[in-house]
Amino acid sequence: MDEKTSRHFAEIIELAESVFENVAYEVDATPDRSILRINAEYGKYVILVTELFSDGLRKYRYYVLHGKWVEAGFDNAPDPRAIRLKYGQIGEEHAGENIPHLHREDKTQLYLTEEMTFAGFVDWLKINLL
Repeated sequence: MDEKTSRHFAEIIELAESVFENVAYEVDATPDRSILRINAEYGKYVILVTELFSDGLRKYRYYVLHGKWVEAGFDNAPDPRAIRLKYGQIGEEHAGENIPHLHREDKTQLYLTEEMTFAGFVDWLKINLL
C-alpha cells in the first residue's frame, strides 16, 4: 500500500474512533488494491464503511443500518438505477460507470449525489441522524 493511501486510511480510522463507538477495522492490501473496512456503532445505528483504491480509482460505501433496515447508504458503485437516473438509460458508454448516489428508506429511494468523503459522511450523520 502506498504512503498516500496509508495516510488516508489512518485519517479515516482516527475520525471514526473519535465519533463512533465499538470501532473495528480491517485493512486488506495487495500490490493491486487496498481496502479499508470499518464496523462501528453510532447511537442506535450500525455503521459499515468500505474504502477501496484500485486501478487509480476510489470506490466507497458508507452505510447506516438500524437493525436490518438501511437508513442511508452512500456509494459510488455502478448501480443500474443510478445510471438510469443520471442518463435516462443504460447505454454501452455508461455501463459499469461509478455514479455517486444515496440510498434511503431501506434502498427504496435513490438520489444522485456529489462524490462523498468519509468526513462528509460523518457531517451528514451529525445533521441528519440521532
